[in-house]
Amino acid sequence: MHAVEALLSKRPGQISELQVQSGREDKRLQRVLDLAHQRSVPVTAVARAELDRLVKGRHQGVVAVLKADRQANENDLWPLLDGLDEAPFLLILDGVTDPHNLGACLRSANGAGVHAVIVPKD
Repeated sequence: MHAVEALLSKRPGQISELQVQSGREDKRLQRVLDLAHQRSVPVTAVARAELDRLVKGRHQGVVAVLKADRQANENDLWPLLDGLDEAPFLLILDGVTDPHNLGACLRSANGAGVHAVIVPKD
């Protein structure tokens, strides 16, 4: 739930909608719902089974559905690097198959100020 709350606070424009577990009512979720309302992020109540299907793991009753970004490719890398006013900071991943590990890598990269994350095509 902390990840969803942080996303609502810092980058609400990236969120298409929040899906929350029907019938769940607690203070933590209410804080998230209040923040979503303040940021004009739509909220949809769904069955727990739907959240389980989306996440295939632990979700704590709330899932942020993100807007799709255009996926960059290798042709986009050089213009990005050429446009930087500082030394590039890249994260190159290979063989990361666990979604939780990938999420941890991406959160760490974001926190560290990485300019780009490079992953294999497959």
